[in-house]
Amino acid sequence: MPKFIADFFPNVTNYWDIFLTALTATYQMFFIAGLITLLIGGAFGISLIVTKTDGIKPNRIIHFILEVITNVFRAVPFIILLIFLIPLTRSIAGTSIGVKGAVVPLVFGAVPFYTRQVETALADVNPGKIEAARSMGSSTLGIIFRVYLHEALPDLIRVTTITAISLIGLTTSAGAVGAGGIGSFAINYGQNLHYQDVVNLCVILLLIIVSLIQLLGNTLSKATTNKELFHK
Repeated sequence: MPKFIADFFPNVTNYWDIFLTALTATYQMFFIAGLITLLIGGAFGISLIVTKTDGIKPNRIIHFILEVITNVFRAVPFIILLIFLIPLTRSIAGTSIGVKGAVVPLVFGAVPFYTRQVETALADVNPGKIEAARSMGSSTLGIIFRVYLHEALPDLIRVTTITAISLIGLTTSAGAVGAGGIGSFAINYGQNLHYQDVVNLCVILLLIIVSLIQLLGNTLSKATTNKELFHK
């Protein structure tokens, strides 16, 4: 254990191995659920834009189904969603606790949020560029990748950053109901045992993680924005 941690957070020394396990669990929940959210939420957001009434491939049925799914799961608070999804989680992951048990509700909680974020980012793409691509005979996939995703890249990076930070918060909340991770460690070994330094360490660590994610997102977003302006 680093000496400065032992000096400033003395009670953490008694649970150092448990702390490292909790940190690893948070890492696993974030990246597994994050990757799935990126794929599913991205696909849903693109589909909402493409299938809307004035989209490049209108389909009222698909659009309506995606709208309902997104709105329903966005309306349910995450803690309640965790409890509600326990039977489904057990059937999919074989357990409702630990990292495996947390991934399913995390995905259900993050995908609707990311779907709306992606939809908003893509909605800002200049319609004139879309029409120009269509007039040149571009296929639906061609317009999606060469126009929508290309033009909205800086905004997509921003909304992905927002979602990643939100997902960190969800993993912490999941710890309150047996998912493990930093949230569980702060509650079980900080709040319940009245060790304020344990809680302080968890808060500082989460602040550092969130700050790094925000810094990375801002850097990538600015880089792609400048690249777009340079090419223009």
